[in-house]
Amino acid sequence: MPSHAKPKAKQHRFGGPTLYSFYDIYGRDEKFQAAIRLAKRAAATDYTVMLSGESGTGKDIVSQAIHLASMRSNKPYVAINCGAIPKSLLESKLFVYEAGAFTGAKQSGQPGKIEQAHGGTLFLDEIAEMPPEMQVALLRVLQDFTVTRIGGIKPIQVDVRIITATHADLWKNVQEGKFRADLFYRLQGVQVTLPPLREREDRLELAKLLLKGIGSELDQGPLSLTTAAERLIERYPWPGNVR
Repeated sequence: MPSHAKPKAKQHRFGGPTLYSFYDIYGRDEKFQAAIRLAKRAAATDYTVMLSGESGTGKDIVSQAIHLASMRSNKPYVAINCGAIPKSLLESKLFVYEAGAFTGAKQSGQPGKIEQAHGGTLFLDEIAEMPPEMQVALLRVLQDFTVTRIGGIKPIQVDVRIITATHADLWKNVQEGKFRADLFYRLQGVQVTLPPLREREDRLELAKLLLKGIGSELDQGPLSLTTAAERLIERYPWPGNVR
């Protein structure tokens, strides 16, 4: 996905992880370019963005690029994977909690991801995995952009731009009762769909670009693909996509 195999670390001004920009994203396939053009237009707005596509198609990278191209680029970018955190911990990750709010809570309290993203962007990856009770809590945030700390009673105003990502058919989940319809409509905003690598027509170009980066990393000089390797790249289904 990036235009180089492994970029040198570049610190975000708030000390967060390396962020990719649209400049770092390579793709000459028309479907992919159309998706990136839409993502760039979305970046100029403050609408919520829903990124969909199979695992490994680059949703997290496009999310970072949208943030860096937006008016919020000098504010925090906070990412959380809704499918990688136990349900019992997700609420405390998203919402700040007051000191002594529950057993094991820090005496000084702990800021949650939503409040950490104030002024910037909150990226919710694997949004389809969010449990029902947290869907209700997130819907409340999107209705008035306030959060109430766990163990607290006073709502706190927040200013965040929400970007979500999913490899699932979220609308199908809504129809099956697995995801709230009202939350789906709030999150949909601008929907950007990234095509799987097997459907992209620039697979070979991307492979050569990555190979060039590998050669530079290993200080091996120019590397090339055999004819058999090129045929394999074109025919392989790439279940892991660009990743």
